[in-house]
Amino acid sequence: MALILLREVSPNLSLSFPSWTVPHAQRQQMSNTSSITHFLLLAFADTRELQLLHFWLFLGIYLAALLGNGLIITAIACDHRLHTPMYFFLLNLSVLDLGCISTTVPKSMANSLWDTRAISYLGCAAQLFLFAFLVIAEYSLLTIMAYDRYVAICQPLHYGTLLDSKACANMAAAAWGTAFLNSLIHTINTFSLPLCKCNAMDQFFCEIPPLLKLSCSHSYLSEIGLLGFSFSLHILCFIFIVVSYVQIFRAVLRIPSEQGRHKAFSTCIPHLAVVSLFASTGIFSYLKSPSISSPYLDMVVAVLYSVVPPAVNPLIYSMRNKELKDALKNLIREVVFQQK
Repeated sequence: MALILLREVSPNLSLSFPSWTVPHAQRQQMSNTSSITHFLLLAFADTRELQLLHFWLFLGIYLAALLGNGLIITAIACDHRLHTPMYFFLLNLSVLDLGCISTTVPKSMANSLWDTRAISYLGCAAQLFLFAFLVIAEYSLLTIMAYDRYVAICQPLHYGTLLDSKACANMAAAAWGTAFLNSLIHTINTFSLPLCKCNAMDQFFCEIPPLLKLSCSHSYLSEIGLLGFSFSLHILCFIFIVVSYVQIFRAVLRIPSEQGRHKAFSTCIPHLAVVSLFASTGIFSYLKSPSISSPYLDMVVAVLYSVVPPAVNPLIYSMRNKELKDALKNLIREVVFQQK
C-alpha cells in the first residue's frame, strides 16, 4: 500500500498542477504551510447548468440517505423487538453513514450552488478528520457485524454470553475509539507537512492522498508509512470477514430446513453486500495503477465509496430483512395516523 501511494505521489512532487486543472486567476504558489488560508477542491463541472445538475443530483442522494438511515435509526430505537446485538450494530452503522455523507456532500453541493471551489484550511482539516474517523469506524463496525453473524449461526448456544449488552457496547466503543485515535494521528501528521505547491486538490473533498501531492518535503513518507500500516490492519479485518463467512456458509448449508437456511441467508447477505460495496470501491481507489489515474476518475471512484454506500445501505438492509421491514411499516403507519 505504501509503495503504491508513493508511486502516485512522488512523480508529482516536482511538478505544478496542469493549467486546465486550476484557472490561472485562482492558482496560488505557497511558500510554506502557514501562508495557506484555503484550498481549492476539484469541481464536478465548469458550466453553470452542469453545476446546478450536480447540486440537484447530490441533493437527491443526500435526502435519500437522510431518510433511509433516519428511518432505520428511529425504527430500531423505538421497536423493542429490534433491541438485539445485530440491530444495535446496524443502528451504529446508520449513524456512521449519516455522518460520512454529511461530511462531504453538503460542502460539495454548496460549492456548486455558489459557483466556488474554496474550502478553508481549518474546514479542510475538519473534513479530513471526520471522514477518516467515520470511514475507519464503519469498517471496524462491519468487521464486528461479521463476528456477530458468525456467533449467531455457528455458535448459537453461546450467543447470549458472547454478545450480551456489555460486550456489544464495549465492541462498539472500541470501534469508535480506535477510529478516533487513528484519524487524529493521520490528520495531525498530514497537516504538519510543509505545503509549497498549488493549493488545488484533485478531489471534491479533503482527503489524504491529494494533500500529500501538495507537499514539497520528503516528510510525506511518514504519512505514507502510516497509511500502509492502517491498510494492513484493514486487510486483516477483511481476511477475518472472509474467514467468518466461509464458516457461516458451511454452517448454513448443514441446516436441514429450507426455511432455516433462508432465514440465515437473509441476515447475512445484506451485510456481505455492504462489505463488498464498501471494500471494493475503497480498494480500487487506493490500489489502482497510476497509469489509469486521473483527477476525474479519482473523483468518480470517490463518489462510489463516500456517497453511494450511505445512500444504498438502508435499502440493502431493508430488502431482505422481514423484521426490519415490519418495524419500518409500523413506524410509518404510526406517523401517518398521528398526523391524521
